[in-house]
Amino acid sequence: MAGPLSGTARRPAGGPAGGASARRPVRPALSAVLRTGGLLALLARRMLLLAVLLAAVFTAVELLPGDAATATAERGESAADLAQRRHLLGLDRPVLTRFTDWMTGLPTGDLGTSAHGESVAGLLSRPFPNTLLLGGLALLVTLVVSLALGCWAALRPGGKADRAISSTATGVLALPEFVVAVALVLVFALWADWLPAVTLTGADGSPASWRMLVLPVLALAIPQTGWNLRIVRAALADEAKAPHVETAVLDGLPRHRILTHHLLPGALPTIAAGLATSTGMLLGGAVVVETIFNYPGVGSVLAGAVTDRDSPVIAGVVALTGAVITGVLLLADLVRAWASGGRI
Repeated sequence: MAGPLSGTARRPAGGPAGGASARRPVRPALSAVLRTGGLLALLARRMLLLAVLLAAVFTAVELLPGDAATATAERGESAADLAQRRHLLGLDRPVLTRFTDWMTGLPTGDLGTSAHGESVAGLLSRPFPNTLLLGGLALLVTLVVSLALGCWAALRPGGKADRAISSTATGVLALPEFVVAVALVLVFALWADWLPAVTLTGADGSPASWRMLVLPVLALAIPQTGWNLRIVRAALADEAKAPHVETAVLDGLPRHRILTHHLLPGALPTIAAGLATSTGMLLGGAVVVETIFNYPGVGSVLAGAVTDRDSPVIAGVVALTGAVITGVLLLADLVRAWASGGRI
């Protein structure tokens, strides 16, 4: 990808000085976005989308064969015992009524009761922070590596490094998380014996050592790094065509200053949107990765809840995960609004 950074042109004599002419257009203050009420409207749309998703979860569990009463029944229970269990779990009520009752408790943090009589909030209080830790570290690795390699490629457009990075990113993003996880276990745990293949937990239910986080984090981050690396590179290439960037090149500004002061600010909304999309994919992929590495996250809880047809637990996981993704998407929307003149 050739672009302005690949040239060595200088502004002809008599042209504008390198100060004002090379400056990037100033963006409006974010407070203008907040004053318009657009933030509340955007948040309302996100919350409505989350509510629709939760309704779909309840409906999907209802369509599965069997129910929580039969799935958790002990051997030899009679039909009367099953009927009594269904009544205790509220399964004899319409699904819409059960969903409405569950949603009314959601604002207070009440996620309902599981099919085994446990509080869903208490059931998720330990594994969900572990999943957030795993996903957060993977997102951080994705951000740092994709930005570093994307900027490196953008400084030498069309060069060997640019071609190698782009080709590698294309191959990496096509790999599913479980394939990457198995390969990492094979190389670093079985062959090299550098890192543990399974996760052991401490007394507080979290991983006993930071070394046990390395392979799960890499298994999640590697595919998303390939995806975001291509986004960063494409965003920087598009921004390099902007007039203020071409002016900065003609003014003879150093490449690193053009990158940090002219390319990255303009590419930031696209990069933020890519990372926000990766948040959902990281949390979704964490379910598979946690199973492979025996990681103490919500993956095992969710798998058991699906087996038990436990709607409150499944919806609780979706609600917490959806709230995190909604927050990240909202942040990305604010970045886009700031960069586009306050329009959400």
